[in-house]
Amino acid sequence: MENNPYHIPVLLHVATDALIQNKNGCYVDLTFGGGGHSKEILSKLDDGKLLAFDQDEDALKNSYADHRFNLVRQNFRHLQNVLNAYGYGSVDGVLADLGVSSYQFDTADRGFSFRFDAQLDMRMNSGASLSAYEVVNKYDEEEFLKILISYGEFRKGEAVKIFRKINEKRSQAPIKSTKDLCQTVSPLVPSRFENKFLAKLFQSIRIEVNNEMQALEELLCQLPDCVSQNGVVVFITYHSIEDRMVKNFFKSGNIEGNLSKDFYGKVIKPFEVLNKKPIVPSDDEISNNSRARSAKLRMAKRV
Repeated sequence: MENNPYHIPVLLHVATDALIQNKNGCYVDLTFGGGGHSKEILSKLDDGKLLAFDQDEDALKNSYADHRFNLVRQNFRHLQNVLNAYGYGSVDGVLADLGVSSYQFDTADRGFSFRFDAQLDMRMNSGASLSAYEVVNKYDEEEFLKILISYGEFRKGEAVKIFRKINEKRSQAPIKSTKDLCQTVSPLVPSRFENKFLAKLFQSIRIEVNNEMQALEELLCQLPDCVSQNGVVVFITYHSIEDRMVKNFFKSGNIEGNLSKDFYGKVIKPFEVLNKKPIVPSDDEISNNSRARSAKLRMAKRV
């Protein structure tokens, strides 16, 4: 598979070099996308195996033939069940690049980006029942404020104003497109920070549509049972919410970051953190791929 414009893999060599500790081991790429990370993993394996996940049907078109490789159309929240179904048991390493793919952002009719006018969709799995249209047009105030504050990190006062604008508009006619949504909130958008404001708004809706935080929590809680002793897990995150969840889990074994200790005062946790500070892309990588700008890589070893 040649370099795929579907998605440019972020922190490619850092991530895969850390991941592969056994060239004959079994590994998982939880976010196949354009296949860049998977391709690099396979290049480092001898008789090892790689199982990849992606819930987006379009990503399956990027698959390729290799007897060591399997790609399944599943959300990574089903990791343990899929491993059991394929007879993998525990694996030697797990990689997750949690960013939305360049392809998804750049395909106008998917509705992920405010740069294009498209139907409000934002589903990573096109077969899912909940779309951005339902969130924007049917969520009540409590539900809407929750996603704006939790996932968009808006202040409560900002969130209330956004909901009121949306509610006023949708009471007259449904908000059907990304352009409709942008025009609805335009009186609230600071001129100097338009892109940042809209990015936060679209992010909050996208996370809700795809149940991203719940899926990530379910995945993290499965890792201790899915990764072999001394196996490595590598996560690349793109916003503070998911990064905090990953950081807390690696540190404590739970997403809240609460430490438990045994009788002797030793902290009980399933993973040892391998990098206390997140690894971020170089200036060169960011100049070649602007979407790498907010990436943070964290890794840990199963103990």
